[in-house]
Amino acid sequence: MATGRTHRPATRSRGIPEATVARLPLYLRALTALSERSVPTVSSEELAAAAGVNSAKLRKDFSYLGSYGTRGVGYDVEYLVYQISRELGLTQDWPVVIVGIGNLGAALANYGGFASRGFRVAALIDADPAMAGKPVAGIAVQHTDELEKIIKDNGVSIGVIATPAGAAQQVCDRLVAAGVTSILNFAPTVLTVPDGVDVRKVDLSIELQILAFHEQRKAGEDAGQDDGSDDARAVAAREARRAVREVREAAGKTGPDAPAGASDRKGPDGDVPAVMPA
Repeated sequence: MATGRTHRPATRSRGIPEATVARLPLYLRALTALSERSVPTVSSEELAAAAGVNSAKLRKDFSYLGSYGTRGVGYDVEYLVYQISRELGLTQDWPVVIVGIGNLGAALANYGGFASRGFRVAALIDADPAMAGKPVAGIAVQHTDELEKIIKDNGVSIGVIATPAGAAQQVCDRLVAAGVTSILNFAPTVLTVPDGVDVRKVDLSIELQILAFHEQRKAGEDAGQDDGSDDARAVAAREARRAVREVREAAGKTGPDAPAGASDRKGPDGDVPAVMPA
């Protein structure tokens, strides 16, 4: 099977919008579930409902793939699985390194969904010498001193950062210098990367803050129906603040102490939903 360095998906050169690319994994997850149930075809309405989008948007997205379905029949499930997998680059093997093997990094290493979607965890890397050699998810943790060699030997182009915020930029710089061109960042900080490097960011505390906003708004909407709404709003806000604080504290424990000199430079990167695919 080919590795991640031999081919890159052609979504940009074919002009597929980023919003469509972001929805392709949702369609693929729904289609895979249908395929496992031996469902041969699916209508745009049924697939859109399973993916959580409207059918007009789905048909537009599939038009970028050159797939229009058959009137009265729908879409061929197996062919769509192939089309989307090919477009996302999942018809090949993508070796991935995870840097920062604290609570979060270890959880990511143990996540079973990577292999079934074309991603192979090639190495686990941590700055703590005491972690070196310890098995996590059946893989021996290696020290950060070996980072560049690991990336070269395994042909890695995708890196996952699960370090404390203070260490993330330094780790990012080393990954990029070693040849990594795509980074999934779980550290609660914004990374600066050069042109040609893609960064996707997952921030659990931000997602909780958004939920806190909605909880506070719902509490406010109840104000006209419940004289005790001020108390309810205060409780909701207090609980939301506590949840955010716990996530931030947990994020600071996702790896060993940050190496001295780690930078906090700011720069643009992308955001993705803070959930792993089912």
